Amino acid sequence: MTTTTVAYFPTILLVPLISAAVIALFLRRQGNAAAAVSLAAAAFVAFDGLRLALGGGRFESATEWLRLGDLAISLGFKFDDLAALMLVIVGLVGLCVHVFSLGYMADDTAKARYFGGLSIFMFSMLGIVFADNLFMMFIFWELVGFSSYVLINHWHEKQSAADASKKAFIANRVGDFGFLLGIVMCYWLNGTVNLTELAAKGEAHTLVVSTLLPLLLFCGAVGKSAQLPLHVWLPDAMEGPTPVSALIHAATMVAAGIYMLCRINVLMVPDALTVILWTGTATALYAALCAITQSDIKKVLAYSTLSQLGYMVAAFGLGSMSETDAHNGVTHTHVYAVGVGAAMFHLTTHAFFKALMFLGSGAVIHGCHHEQDILKMGGLRTRMPVTFWTFTIGVAAIIGFPYLAGFFSKDAILYLAFAKNTPVFVLLALTAVLTSLYMVRLWKLTFLGAPRSDHAAHAHEGGLTLTLPLVLLAALSLVAGYHTHYPAVFAGVFDLIPEAHGTEHTIIFATSLAVMLVGGSIAWFFYRSTPTDTLADKAPGLFAALAALKHSFDRAYDYYVAKIQQRFALFVNFFEQIFLAGLIVRGLAGFVGLFGLGARALHVGNLNAYVYWFLLGLVGLWLFATGLVTL
Repeated sequence: MTTTTVAYFPTILLVPLISAAVIALFLRRQGNAAAAVSLAAAAFVAFDGLRLALGGGRFESATEWLRLGDLAISLGFKFDDLAALMLVIVGLVGLCVHVFSLGYMADDTAKARYFGGLSIFMFSMLGIVFADNLFMMFIFWELVGFSSYVLINHWHEKQSAADASKKAFIANRVGDFGFLLGIVMCYWLNGTVNLTELAAKGEAHTLVVSTLLPLLLFCGAVGKSAQLPLHVWLPDAMEGPTPVSALIHAATMVAAGIYMLCRINVLMVPDALTVILWTGTATALYAALCAITQSDIKKVLAYSTLSQLGYMVAAFGLGSMSETDAHNGVTHTHVYAVGVGAAMFHLTTHAFFKALMFLGSGAVIHGCHHEQDILKMGGLRTRMPVTFWTFTIGVAAIIGFPYLAGFFSKDAILYLAFAKNTPVFVLLALTAVLTSLYMVRLWKLTFLGAPRSDHAAHAHEGGLTLTLPLVLLAALSLVAGYHTHYPAVFAGVFDLIPEAHGTEHTIIFATSLAVMLVGGSIAWFFYRSTPTDTLADKAPGLFAALAALKHSFDRAYDYYVAKIQQRFALFVNFFEQIFLAGLIVRGLAGFVGLFGLGARALHVGNLNAYVYWFLLGLVGLWLFATGLVTL
């Protein structure tokens, strides 16, 4: 990595922050002006980000920000190939979401607050991208959580939106607590949390690692990237505006956990990778099963996002291969970062086609007068042709249609699973079948057949601000998989695995094609264009079981809060009120009060009484001095 001047670099980080400040201070009641300022900031981030990423310049720079004894916390920037890739994703998706929001939020009375929230989110996400140490990353990590809370809660007059924002905030705090403990442990063991210094220690075989350290750091990814068991917040987060779902809960914020794992890959050990692998695999399969029963168009995409994030986490755990060798008489374990490329590759392609589908769902909701139930849609293919064709490209990409973006990145993960872990390969292939099933179901019920409601019958295409971002994201969903055509800036990120040849290549290609066709065919021939769910009609027991699976974690958490946490809180309150506040605090105060009352009773103001007390004191001293009385 070459070191170059960073005099211009902070501009791209500060522009969204300045935008948010201008909106908050001067434009709170001027929605159109606030939208223009925020859009200008997003455009600057997108185009300047492309310039930085494609320009080839890479740099690191840090300055000491805070010192506490021997602990020095720096404000630093690390701009390498990994950061360049994330910058492009955040910039392009962020710009598309801003443009789409111009039309989608045109009549919103709190438009200024909304665009201010988008700007503060862009600033926070860029901080994570550029952070050169875990302390700085954690600061922006929390700001991203705050931004998500604000934007989910944008329509705070809705109780469901208010509850969803609190749920997201609390669930992420649980994961972030583990993340913070991991950062502290990393500093305690290695004396640094700087990413470059940790990598150098790893190369020099002086890095101190343990199984607990990466698992604590992984807790942050479990929260942000919504992995089991902290996944419960993401489906509820769909209560926020749909463009927010596209930006935060599909392409960028939820991907921050994957990005963080790739940043700390040097700290990984085999046992931790096994936990990460199975967490991602379980999340992928669980979310795919839950998606089958959803009728809310955004909820289907939310569970799809959970599933694809599980794919990325599984890829990270699968691809990091380890081997042991001896160096100067000491045995060392090397961890290969091949999974980093696979995870980031799928993160990139998924960001484009999932943002496309979320914005496409927003166009559908807008065109259907805010109807979100796919069972009440149908017939939109002819009424919303641009949305239909672009959404179709997104669906084709996610189910792995040959030579679209998702086909390449999914095949890389399946290849790794096939080579490393057969049970995981089987489960991920099953997840791919389910993905094809519920996505074709969504596509068919939304766009094909006859309209099943007045809203669908009178649906209409949005304006240019709603359709232009869809076209751009659809184009990216078509070509993003051709990583060999990417500029050299991405070469390190997409250095995945040796090209699969011969039998293994044929097996993976055939498997990928088969799972797409099986899942898609089941959805095509099974689901009918009716106002009720075909699965619920034909197999009510299975439908009920899948619906119960969806609610299982929420019910478990509700039980824990009501039956365990609240009862424990009541016990602690009783202990505090009776023992601490009552016996210890008030008891001691009462004893001191009684002692003071007795002492005051001795001061009667009578000279004779004082003489008697004086003589009694002398007798006591004499008894103590002669040893007749001892203490």
